[in-house]
Formats: sequence, structure tokens, C-alpha cells
Amino acid sequence: MAGETVITVVGNLVDDPELRFTPSGHAVAKFRIASTPRTYDKSTNEWRDGDSLFLTVSAWRSLAENVAASLQRGHRVIARGQLKQRSYEDREGIKRTVYELDADDVGPSLQRATANVTKANRNGQQNTGGYGQQQSGYGAQQQPQSDPWANGQPAAGQWGNAVNEPPF
Repeated sequence: MAGETVITVVGNLVDDPELRFTPSGHAVAKFRIASTPRTYDKSTNEWRDGDSLFLTVSAWRSLAENVAASLQRGHRVIARGQLKQRSYEDREGIKRTVYELDADDVGPSLQRATANVTKANRNGQQNTGGYGQQQSGYGAQQQPQSDPWANGQPAAGQWGNAVNEPPF
């Protein structure tokens, strides 16, 4: 969007995402990310942490539900979205300004972790792994008839060679 400040933040979740719903039924998840820069000091041969940036992140609708179901305190995440500035008065009448990230995308960082991805379909069904395996969640999937991997490997001669290797 024109005029918006889009940023990407990598950091650790400070708390578990809190999932709430608006009066109109839209899901919103709020959580905080701590991003701490690290630099290597060659003179002392050690890493030094800089000042941490704590940023509140809001995720909406299906992203909010996916974040709440997938992430928890301590997870390293990558979040991308629009940086927003908001001003308000606190209880003592002092004007405060905060910066928040309105997330378009959030995911786990795989630099030092692994993840098992479960695809959430638009109709609320979840699908892990490939074509139509039976899943728990909002609903079960029907298995497509053309899935060559349904039984763990393609049928003999699927790629036209004797050892069933892909043509690449």
C-alpha cells in the first residue's frame, strides 16, 4: 500500500499470542516480539547484545487463528507488516505514543528450529503433507484419485522408467 511503512522483524515471542474476537466475529491475535541485535566484538572475541526492541504485533482473521494455534512464548519468529504509530493518554493524563506492527505474515524462524507445516484451507479444513490425507481439525479431506503418492510411492512405471525415479 502506498505510504505505508512495511518492515520485517525477527525476534522471540515474549508471551503467548492472545486470541480474541471482535463484536463482528473477526479474530485478532496480539503478541510481543523482542528483537535484539547481536554484534561480534573482534577485540574481545565475543558476541555483544544490543538494546532490545519490544514490538507489539497484531494479526487478524485466519492469520490470527493460525498464529495462536502455532506459536508460543520463546519461539523465534519472522513477522512482516505495516508499522503503525498510535497515540493515547494514560490514566494519569500523560500523552503516550506507541509503535505497533499490523502483521501481513508471521512464521517460525527455521534457523535453529524445525516446523511441521499444516496447511489450513480456506474452508477451515486442515491438510498436512500432500493430497487429501485424512486429517484431524475442522474437517476431513477426500483423497484425489490422481494422487500417485497416496500409498507412499508412485505406481510402477509412473515416470516411464524401471526404477521409478523422477525425470529430473
